[in-house]
Amino acid sequence: MASTSTRQLARDRSPRPQNAAVSSEILTEEIFLRMISLERKRSERTQRPFVLLLMETGRNLPTQKNGRILVEILSALQAATRETDVMGWYESNSVVGVMFTEITPDNNLILSTILSRISEVLRDRLTTEQFSQLKFSFHLFPEEWDPHNPDRPSNPTLYPDLHERNGLNWVSRGIKRMMDVTGSLVLLALLSPVFFLIAAAIKLSSRGPVLFRQQRIGEHGTPFTFLKFRSMYANNDSSQHKEYVRQLIAGQAAKNPANGSAEGVFKLTNDPRITTVGGFLRRTSLDELPQFINVLRGEMSLVGPRPPVPYEVEAYATWHRRRLLEAKPGITGLWQVEGRSRVGFDDMVRLDLRYARQSSPWLDVKILLQTPKAVIAGNGAC
Repeated sequence: MASTSTRQLARDRSPRPQNAAVSSEILTEEIFLRMISLERKRSERTQRPFVLLLMETGRNLPTQKNGRILVEILSALQAATRETDVMGWYESNSVVGVMFTEITPDNNLILSTILSRISEVLRDRLTTEQFSQLKFSFHLFPEEWDPHNPDRPSNPTLYPDLHERNGLNWVSRGIKRMMDVTGSLVLLALLSPVFFLIAAAIKLSSRGPVLFRQQRIGEHGTPFTFLKFRSMYANNDSSQHKEYVRQLIAGQAAKNPANGSAEGVFKLTNDPRITTVGGFLRRTSLDELPQFINVLRGEMSLVGPRPPVPYEVEAYATWHRRRLLEAKPGITGLWQVEGRSRVGFDDMVRLDLRYARQSSPWLDVKILLQTPKAVIAGNGAC
């Protein structure tokens, strides 16, 4: 039996009014990509999914014959879609797209219904050879994320605005990378005696490795091995932290008392897993120093959002994921200098997104200069 969503789709799929100038109803590439970005942001808030169907019609269609084929394809798509569906060029004269909104694709049934209807109309308009050259692809938002997947879990097709922004900011991104490499090399050289002293203190105070290695989620959801000086006893139980993180993201966590913050912080305090030396390293942020190696590898930046652990990402709302998509994770950032653990999780994400929108080498310099003051003040640290 067809689902309610499928029956509704069939009822609503009345043909569009026929118009000789079919191209007048096809949005330009610039407008259509903007519509995808707006619909994605709307879906993040409303939790109403949408489907983007892309159909590759062939690259560069200069001849009159191919032009007629293209007109037939566009006309057929208009006949097979609803007036409420949005159709336009994902790539001008090459890839046409249709956005199906206000549907609930809880299984593959509705996707197959859409494809079946469009294929039926196209087969009536095109020859077998012409139809066989078409390439279809479906893209569902919100997409399923697996934070343990070693490959990129985000679908770049659904984020044309980020691709465009990265292309426009290639100079700033190049300068930022140069700052990362130069700054990390200089600091690793200057702080090498400090590294030796910290390593000796960790080894003398508790059993276990000097470095703590943990899987974190980086840019575009790609996992990487995150480095810190070990501040906890080896083989500890993380269940308490997992539960607190879940409550924090859900807005249900209470503030805990901490040194340097009279109103408390959104963070576990008096954690029995932390060693005496580890407590000092955390209060002074010296446990973060090995992350300069992550910066050299290109997995992190000096400035950016903090990289989350996989079980944190599993609890994210859809809009929270943007902090992983819009900027590379960093050692310090707006959250560290303006909010730290004094603010709730949603406000932390908003700070990260604000940084991504305003990101520039000069902003990175300002944040880096403010970081020592925030560390010394210890507000929000424990």
